[in-house]
Amino acid sequence: MSGRRHPEVFNRTEMLIGEEHLSLLQRKHVLVVGLGGVGGYAVELLVRSGVGELTIVDSDTVQPSNINRQIIATHETIGKPKAHLWEERLRSINPDLKLHVHETFIRDEITEHLLDAAHYDFAVDAIDTLSPKAHFIKSLQEREIPFVSSMGAAAKIDPREIKIGRIDKVINCTLARMMRKKLRKLGVPTKFRVVYSTELPNRESTVETDGEQNKKSISGTIAHMPAAFGCFVAYEVLNSLINQQE
Repeated sequence: MSGRRHPEVFNRTEMLIGEEHLSLLQRKHVLVVGLGGVGGYAVELLVRSGVGELTIVDSDTVQPSNINRQIIATHETIGKPKAHLWEERLRSINPDLKLHVHETFIRDEITEHLLDAAHYDFAVDAIDTLSPKAHFIKSLQEREIPFVSSMGAAAKIDPREIKIGRIDKVINCTLARMMRKKLRKLGVPTKFRVVYSTELPNRESTVETDGEQNKKSISGTIAHMPAAFGCFVAYEVLNSLINQQE
């Protein structure tokens, strides 16, 4: 699966990681839930790196406030479904990609159906609402599906503070703290790997909302932070897939 139109598409990747590892990535199926700032960058990097099959999930449409940090957000795409914009973009990057698209909000029952509908070699949690995120992680662990979860990239500005590690070791991240509390109530182990930042959040950048898009508050963001988080997420996926036993 080197690309029907241009067989040399993945040549540079193969030069770096080798033919065997590239071939392995082309046989892998990755599930990505959440196609916002972090998830969008991650899914693009996975496809450009040669992952052969993807399932992507998102229910949102592009909003003007997305333009400062999301790849597919432009003035021309405002109001359009992110899932379908990503479908078009990813197929244009790799026409041979096996792509499954779900334009849906990841509620509990949908999570169960989604995870039981196919075999996934790895999953990415880029969900930005607490309860669906916790249930998704719980369901992944119950099925022993390897995954990485993104913590909060908002209210932070220094990419040098981004790390990959276990969620029970994370500091200075409100989302991680809330997730640990929620997961403990659900009886879920909190030793899985996450992408996070040790930078203290800028509290002044966070404001309360009236429940906009299932959120109680929103925080300021800057373009390079979700992009950098997405790079770390993609690295964790690729490194894990390459080192998996087939």
